[in-house]
Amino acid sequence: MEGTGGETAAPPAFTPALEAGTICAVAGQAQRQMRSWAAAYPALYDAKAFDPALFSTLALAAAFSGPGLGADRLAMANKVCLWCFGLDWSIDYAASSRAVVAGLVRRCAAVADGEEPEPGTPAESELSRFLADIRDGLRTEPAFPRLRGVWRDELQRMLDAMALEWDWKAARENGGAAPSFEDYLANADNLGFAFVFVSHWIASGGGGDVAAVREAGWAVQRVIRLLNDLGTYERDLEWGDLNALLLGRPRAEVQERIAALTAEARVLIERAREGAPGLADYMERQMDFCAGFYGVTDFWGSL
Repeated sequence: MEGTGGETAAPPAFTPALEAGTICAVAGQAQRQMRSWAAAYPALYDAKAFDPALFSTLALAAAFSGPGLGADRLAMANKVCLWCFGLDWSIDYAASSRAVVAGLVRRCAAVADGEEPEPGTPAESELSRFLADIRDGLRTEPAFPRLRGVWRDELQRMLDAMALEWDWKAARENGGAAPSFEDYLANADNLGFAFVFVSHWIASGGGGDVAAVREAGWAVQRVIRLLNDLGTYERDLEWGDLNALLLGRPRAEVQERIAALTAEARVLIERAREGAPGLADYMERQMDFCAGFYGVTDFWGSL
């Protein structure tokens, strides 16, 4: 920008609003990317619950977690996050039987292992093809050979956890017992944060101590699992989902557990920070973003 005398004006001084404006601009770019990815898989994302606000808020979560990163550097995290929402919908709401769930788990595992997607329903085929696209993109990253096993393990953990939650919901609907609160929390991999995070980790260069970064990621995932439950209680009642508040723990006790888990996560994040400061910041900001976000709303649209 030029001043009245033809000189170049100095850039504006840093302010919180300046940072927020940049973050929101990146989120806007990322939202357009996500909508284009979803448009390529129309059968997978045709449900009313995939409304415009879902794409917007998912993009904002990533942009606020990595404020120094542009949309292209957040693209893998956003692409995998969107895929996980498609998987969650396919298992949690679209799957009509345990056999369907088992088939989805098997197909996704096979694609992750390098097989080509096999035919299925339009949504099943698109879920597999989208994962194959993600897999092929990650294979080009220099960090993929080092973290291939971690990525594959996190995918399997998520798939198995989602299948287990489907079993719990089915048992509960048929008059069976719900899981204990501790068993439910131990199944936090069904949230998908750790799988999205390791994909972002690979795309970000794969630095840091593997064990320390994974431990921190799992700790953050447990926090977000319970934050999500506080924010989605009414929706979970309507949709028939499991929720920590439906497992015999009052809200105040769940909030106390969140506080303890958050403190634990911050310790583990600091251990992971050496060698991976950017990843540590991303995890911590994601956790803190979710604490604010789930105090107001939820990602999903209405059914």
